[in-house]
Amino acid sequence: MNTPEWLKPGIYGAMIGAVLVGVVGFSWGGWVTGGTANDRAMAMSRDDVVASMVPVCLDMAKTDPERTSKLAKIRAASIYQRRDALMDAGWSTVPGTDAPNRDIAQACLAALDVDNLPERPENTVDEG
Repeated sequence: MNTPEWLKPGIYGAMIGAVLVGVVGFSWGGWVTGGTANDRAMAMSRDDVVASMVPVCLDMAKTDPERTSKLAKIRAASIYQRRDALMDAGWSTVPGTDAPNRDIAQACLAALDVDNLPERPENTVDEG
C-alpha cells in the first residue's frame, strides 16, 4: 500500500507533537503518574492525622497526674532523645492503640515547647 506523499509530514508532526505534549505536561504541566499521586495522597493524609492528634497529645500531657516527673525526664533528655522520652511518657499513643506514634510525638514535642513550659498548667484545679 502506497501512502500519499502529503500524509508523511502530517504523521511525523503528530508524533513529534504527542511527544512534546507528554514532555511538557509531565515536566511543567504538573501531570503525575498514578503511583506518585497515591504517594502524595498518603503523605497528606498522614500529615492530617498527625495534625489532628496533636491536641489529644497536648491534652494527655496537661491532664497526666505524673506530669511533673515526665516533663523532668523529657527536659533531662538530650534534644535528639526528647521524642523517645515523650513516647515513653505515653502521650503520643493514640487512644485505642498499644504503641506510640513517632510522627505524633515529634509534632507534640514541637507544640509543647518543653523548655518554656511551666511545671503545672495554669488552668488545672488543685484538688488537694
